[in-house]
This record gives sequence, structure tokens and C-alpha cells, in this order.
Amino acid sequence: MPQEFVGDESQRGDMVWHAVVPEELKAQATAVIGNFPAAEAAKYTRIEWLQTFSAGVDAYVRPGVLPRGTMVTNASGAYGRSVSEHLFSMMWSLMKNLNRYASNQRDHRWQDEGSVLSPEGGIALIIGAGDIGSHFGVLAQAVGMRTFGVRRHADTPAKGIEKMYGFDRLDALLPLADVIVLAVPRSPQTHHLLDAARLAKLKPTAIVLNAGRGDAIDAEALDAALAAGQLRGAGLDVTEPEPLPAESPLWDEPRCLITPHVAGGNHLKETSEQIIRIALANVSRYAKHQELINLVGR
Repeated sequence: MPQEFVGDESQRGDMVWHAVVPEELKAQATAVIGNFPAAEAAKYTRIEWLQTFSAGVDAYVRPGVLPRGTMVTNASGAYGRSVSEHLFSMMWSLMKNLNRYASNQRDHRWQDEGSVLSPEGGIALIIGAGDIGSHFGVLAQAVGMRTFGVRRHADTPAKGIEKMYGFDRLDALLPLADVIVLAVPRSPQTHHLLDAARLAKLKPTAIVLNAGRGDAIDAEALDAALAAGQLRGAGLDVTEPEPLPAESPLWDEPRCLITPHVAGGNHLKETSEQIIRIALANVSRYAKHQELINLVGR
């Protein structure tokens, strides 16, 4: 059966492939397992439940996209290992100048790129201490880092997080951080969460990593901070906008390491297996009229 990519180009890193659904089935389906283009949502007139293969469901929960009362569940919990390991690799690369050495190798240039950093004894500030943030915290603690988390509900602990704080403490925590990890969903509250003023609070040796949503960082402010040497570096798996325009100065910024929204997706076998487990668990619950897991508020 033919397959197609589901999602717009700005979310291609949340790569989900599925069998093309015959037109006559779209109008009959009451439950859909997988992702379909949000632009086709109006064709699913009888839908009661959508189980996505992605963690992000922004396109589906916008007002008017799905019929009122449609339950939407996501694959949150499937991507923690994959995305956190990707971020962890970015952290090491920036600490040890590996991104610069890769560039030197391409240019056949034998050149010492100077001092490096160690994570041991440093502080990782993890903004968005959900599945991804918690997994990163575990990795960071394993190499001797302290881990501070920031989330809406500061009284909710998370594995891998030594101390948890609310967003009201963010400005006070930023100057302490050696590594800042962003793993927040898109929302009005997280738009440009790291703006010029907050980037200015960071240590000149700080590293910023983002694998949540690109608009959590003001791209122009980040470019200016990197160009001025206000930061050690930035690792971005998500950008604003996506794809990152070819004319963006971030492409040519030696302190910036960019990957094209590939930290998640189906790149790690375990991720696909976990997505299937989540979907199967919800199929069983749906059939038994039980409460679904990973239900997204609308």
C-alpha cells in the first residue's frame, strides 16, 4: 500500500509515515491510529478519537480542526531516550569543539580549536521536565552534573531532576546554569521564552540546547548573542521557522550546531516500539470504554 509523509514541512522532524487512507474510509472512521494531514481533518466527519504517532499535536488541537468532543491522544513518553541522547551528544560536541573540528576536516584544515569544557560539576537547567527533560537529567547526573528543573507544577518531581522550580524562578536560575535544555511544548507562555534579556543573563561559557519547539528561543537574539561571544554555543534540533531559511546567519555561526528536527521521529528502533505499545494500550482502553492515556486537553 502506498505511503506518504504526514505533517507540514515545519514539522518534518516529527516524521510519521502511514498507509494512504482511501477516501471512502475517511468519512466512516470513528477512530484513527496515526497522523493524517490536518488539512484533511474535515473529511473525518465521524471521528471520535485520534491516536497520533507523534508527541506534538499542535495541528490537530487548534479550534475548528477536529469535530468538537474528539479525543486526541499522543505518543508522549516514546521519545525521551532518543531526543535526550541527541541533546546530550550536542552538549558534548559543543563542549569539546567537535563541531569545529568536523568543519576543519571538511576544509582539510589541521588546527587546534582551543580550550574545552567538562560537564562534571556543572549545572544543567532543564526547562520542561517531562519525559525528554527527565531522560536528559539522568544522563547529566551520570557524568557528574547537578540538575535543576523548571516546570509549571514545581511540586511534581521527576526522575533525574535534583531540584524542581516553577517558571517564576527562571530568571534567577539562568545565571547559574552551565547547560540550558529546552524541552517545552509550543504555547503563548513559551514563545520566545529565551529572549535577548534572558540570554544576556547566561554565563559566557553556557551552552543552550533546544529540542522542544523552535519558537521557544528568539532566533535573532540567539544569533546576536552567539556572534558577540556571549555564549559558548547552541545546539538546535528545532528552529524558528522550520526549515531554517538558507539565508539565516545561524547556518554560518561556528558556535551553533544545527540538526533538522531529527532527534525524535522514528530514527531509534526503541521509539517505534514504544509508540506501538502506547497505541495498542489505548486501543484496548477505547474498546473497553476506559479512560485513555496521553489524553491531550483541548
